[in-house]
Amino acid sequence: MADKDYYEILGVSKDATVEDIKKAYRNLAKKYHPDLHPGDKEAEQRFKEINEAYEVLSDPDKRAQYDRFGSSAFNGHGFNPGDFGGFDFGGFGGNPFNDIFDMFFGEDFMGRRRETGPVRGRDLKEELVLTFEEAAFGTEKTLNVTRWEICPVCHGTKARPGSSPQTCPQCGGTGQVRNVRQTPLGSMTTITSCPRCHGEGRIITEPCTECKGAGKVKKTRKVTVKVPAGVDDGHIITLRGEGEPGEKGGPPGDLFLSITVKPHPIFKRDGFDVLANLKISMFKAALGGEVEIPTLDGTIKYNLPEGIQPGEKIRLKGKGINKLKGYGRGDEIVTVEVTIPRLNERQKQILREIETGEINRDKEEKSFFQKMKDTFGGA
Repeated sequence: MADKDYYEILGVSKDATVEDIKKAYRNLAKKYHPDLHPGDKEAEQRFKEINEAYEVLSDPDKRAQYDRFGSSAFNGHGFNPGDFGGFDFGGFGGNPFNDIFDMFFGEDFMGRRRETGPVRGRDLKEELVLTFEEAAFGTEKTLNVTRWEICPVCHGTKARPGSSPQTCPQCGGTGQVRNVRQTPLGSMTTITSCPRCHGEGRIITEPCTECKGAGKVKKTRKVTVKVPAGVDDGHIITLRGEGEPGEKGGPPGDLFLSITVKPHPIFKRDGFDVLANLKISMFKAALGGEVEIPTLDGTIKYNLPEGIQPGEKIRLKGKGINKLKGYGRGDEIVTVEVTIPRLNERQKQILREIETGEINRDKEEKSFFQKMKDTFGGA
C-alpha cells in the first residue's frame, strides 16, 4: 500500500501545531462532508482520508509514529528492516521489539506480562450533523449507532446455555505454552499464547447458536443525545459507556460524536456573534427609515438613520449564539450594503438638481429631505 502524506491531505506543514491541524480538519470536514455532497463518491472518499489523517496527526503518540514510519505504520507494515541494523523482522507485525521479547520471554518490550485481566471496550466515533440554528440554540437528536454488544443468549460466555467450557488440554488452562528452541544465542525458552484456545485457557465445545461462539453480536441501537447550545464545527460530545462492551468484565468504551454544522444561507458565525448583510437602495441609505432585518429569532423591524454609509455595521445586542457553558448570547453584526437602482427620468432630474445645487432649500415649501422622500421613498 502506498504511503499517505497526512500533512498534505490536511494541507498543513509538518511543524503544524495541534490547533493548526484542528482548524484545517474543521474546514475540510465541513467542505467535504457526505451530507453536503449526496451521491458524490469522490467527496466521500476525500472525507474518509481527511478523518484518517486527523485521527493520526491529532494524537501525539500516533503522530510521532507516523513521522518516523509513515502511514504504513498503522496497517502492520510500518517498519523498514534497514531501520534495525539490517535484521529482517518480516513476519512480526506491530512493534518488532515487543514481539521478539514476547517470543523469548512471554513479556512485552517493557517487561509487562500479556494482558489477561479485564479489557475496556472499544471507543466509537460518529458524525453528528446539525443545522445552524440547532448548533446555536441546542437540540436533542436521536441517531442510529451500530456496535457489538454482549450476546443476549449466552451473556458473553460464548457457550450454548446449559453447556460448560472445558479446560484446554494443550495448555492446562494457563492460556500459554512453552517451547525450547536453539538460537545463535543459545537455548531459549519461548512462552506464547496457546494456539488451541487462543490464550483463553478453555475450549468451547458447544458454541452459542446466537453469536456463533463470539460472545458478542452486532446490533443497531437508537441513541439520544442532548446537544448543548453554542456548539460549533469540530466540537466533540462524549457519551460515556455508549461504545462497545469490554471483555473479561472490562467496562464498555465511549461514543464520541463529532459535530459538523451545515452552512446557513444568510448567517455566518464569528465566535458567539452572528454576521449578516443588509442590502438597501441608495435612497433608503440617504433618507433612512424602517427596514426588516433577519435574525435567528425571526425578522425584526429596525429604523435606519438618514445618511447611513456603505459598509457601516449595525450591532443587534443579544441576537447571536448562546454562549457554551455560559450565560447570555453573542450579538448579531449586520453590514450595510448599498445598491444602485435604475432611475426614471424624474428621479434623474432631481439628482441633477441636487448635484448642481439648483435646489434652494430656503425657497422650497418642503424641506430637502421631505422632497427626497416624496420622490424616492418608494424606490
